Amino acid sequence: MARLTTATADYETELQTLSEGSVNLHFDPFVDIDWDSPEFAILKDDPRWVLPANDPLANTPWYQSLPQDKQIAVGQWRQANIAKVGLQFEAILIRGMMTYAMTVPNQSREFRYLLHEMAEECNHIQMFQELVNRIGVDVPGMSWHMRKLSSTISYVGAGVPLIFFIGILAGEEPIDHYQKSVARSGEALPPALQRVMQIHIAEEARHISFAHQFITEHLKGAGRLKRFGIGLALPIAMRWLANAIMSTPAEFRREFGAPRKAIRQAFWKSKQSKQLMRDFFPDVRQLGDETGLRTPATVWMWKLLGIDGPTSRYRSEPTEFRRATA
Repeated sequence: MARLTTATADYETELQTLSEGSVNLHFDPFVDIDWDSPEFAILKDDPRWVLPANDPLANTPWYQSLPQDKQIAVGQWRQANIAKVGLQFEAILIRGMMTYAMTVPNQSREFRYLLHEMAEECNHIQMFQELVNRIGVDVPGMSWHMRKLSSTISYVGAGVPLIFFIGILAGEEPIDHYQKSVARSGEALPPALQRVMQIHIAEEARHISFAHQFITEHLKGAGRLKRFGIGLALPIAMRWLANAIMSTPAEFRREFGAPRKAIRQAFWKSKQSKQLMRDFFPDVRQLGDETGLRTPATVWMWKLLGIDGPTSRYRSEPTEFRRATA
């Protein structure tokens, strides 16, 4: 795929704004989190580790039937594994993004922002791994086949950057939606987990904004056939990676003896879990509408995959607001 050698003024301005934001507001996981504070201690009997109501597992009769100590143990394992998946995904992103960055022309403002984002993602990897270490459970993160595929996926960054950044968005949106939904719920969270989420949400807003802008800019000039193909790839990537990132690996079922029925209900066979999956992507559906990727010719794929639905009126619009005005 040809590199972007010229950029529109709006895109250049957006890149400059994002780069300045990275300079003016950024976090260090070992400066901005007081890991050794008593307040941030990870306690095995802390009821705040019970899964929040918006977690797919929390809605299953199996989880709800567990005694509180088991619910806490499952909650700690689940949150640690989400963090592990997050850092593994960030590593894929960094490898692919660096590969792409080395191909952009001199004077490209993309280069500067890409390096800012990769530096922030390195901090996120350290932050997530420190949380996993502090929780103290040996979680694998992604499923074994996704871990095997990770190095291959990274090379897409140079070969097909537009598809790669769609994949980045497919990984960022579900975790961002999940964390924002938990934060907005008002449920009590362990301070260490809450602080990690706050930092990740704050910086991820820039990263998601860039992915939206990148896709929009690099689609300009695309012909009808190419736009149709990418329009089909968009929902496929969203559904595939949302499942890969948000579901639990086989090790979870073995660790806790979770019945297969409960796992199927949580990911994504029950009415509630299907709705959660749809709720991950209102911003992406809006992006698809704005860029001409989600059209009558491609919307059937969104419906087939169970991720069609209303669009957001503005980025990160709370689900409750969107449903109330639907």
